[in-house]
Amino acid sequence: MIKAIGLKEECMSLLKNILSNQLLNRYNNLLKNRLVKIYNKIFVIINFINLKKLVFLFIVISQVSFGQTLRKYSNEFLNIGVDAAAFGMGKAVVATSNDVNSGYWNPAGLVHVKDYQGSLMHAEYFAGIAKYDYVGFAMPIDGQSALGVSLIRFGVDDILDTTELIDNQGNIDYNRIDLFSAADYALNIGYGRELPVQGLNVGLNAKIVRRIIGDFASSWGFGVDAAIQFEKENWKFGLMLRDITTTFNAWSIDEQAFEKIQNAVPGQNQELPETTEITLPKAQFGIARKFEIVRDINVLAEFDLNMRFTRTNDVISTNFVSIDPALGFQVDYIDLVYVRGGIGNIQNTIEFDGSESVSVQPSIGAGFRYRGIQVDYALTNIGSIGNALYSNVFSIKVDFESLR
Repeated sequence: MIKAIGLKEECMSLLKNILSNQLLNRYNNLLKNRLVKIYNKIFVIINFINLKKLVFLFIVISQVSFGQTLRKYSNEFLNIGVDAAAFGMGKAVVATSNDVNSGYWNPAGLVHVKDYQGSLMHAEYFAGIAKYDYVGFAMPIDGQSALGVSLIRFGVDDILDTTELIDNQGNIDYNRIDLFSAADYALNIGYGRELPVQGLNVGLNAKIVRRIIGDFASSWGFGVDAAIQFEKENWKFGLMLRDITTTFNAWSIDEQAFEKIQNAVPGQNQELPETTEITLPKAQFGIARKFEIVRDINVLAEFDLNMRFTRTNDVISTNFVSIDPALGFQVDYIDLVYVRGGIGNIQNTIEFDGSESVSVQPSIGAGFRYRGIQVDYALTNIGSIGNALYSNVFSIKVDFESLR
């Protein structure tokens, strides 16, 4: 009797295992079929999605994934720009950039580099308080592609560190004042290539970002830009997608230095700031055309739309996108002497009395080229923005093709 009961229990256990395995196999098959169907649907969607929808989808996913560390304004020194010629045109050059400086403005334009090119720029902001420097180099790889490398530095030097000005006894000792610098660096590596379609070029730019605030904090970051240019007859079009990977910065903070200032102002700086910053993608679209006014005198005009995918103070601003228009022109005489002008940075501002107004940043510039050497100058932050400080921008470009 006991053996029969034991045999019965063993049979029941075996039956349960068989049923369990069958159910598990059936579940796995259903799950696999479900995953295959989902994958197929996703594959079909991706194959039919266009570039505009893909960029939009990427931005939405990025906002959902990194919402806690997103910054409206992050790595802003990378938005300043390079090349005095571009500054003179109000930075409206995304469709027409076609030299060593294209690594920054639109890497698709690097394909026009046919020999070694180098560029240097120096600018001073806030009446010389901040220094902005740029050096770039570009060279062709073959008949259809080119490479560009550049380094940017924006910094304020000799800042007074007064965190230890007062000793433990409450005495002021000016010998305890130190100096430090706050500097941002960016290494850009750009690549441009011609496509089989006539007039169509594409480009990519990878950037490594290094930011240093004395001994208090420092960070490393990485990001990627993508671009396209198209030219047909006298019309030129350009699209630059910046930070398509949502450029990030990982900060390292000196906690001992933070403790010195933690209680300096009651209710302020009580907690360590977040150590990761995510920069939202941005887009620039430009359209340009060159006109011949009279013999030997030409005019190049470009209109750009600078877009951020968040609400800002730009003159056109929504929850999805904010748009800052820019317009620039260049008059040249036999491609030897240049006069430039432009407007940009059109912002909605609130005055001290609470009234609202629109500010515009005009720019002017000039330049000349002799053989393969081009020197340019621009003056920005002038005119109708009240008491804003001006900036002088100088740059030099050398094209070795004309020097050989």
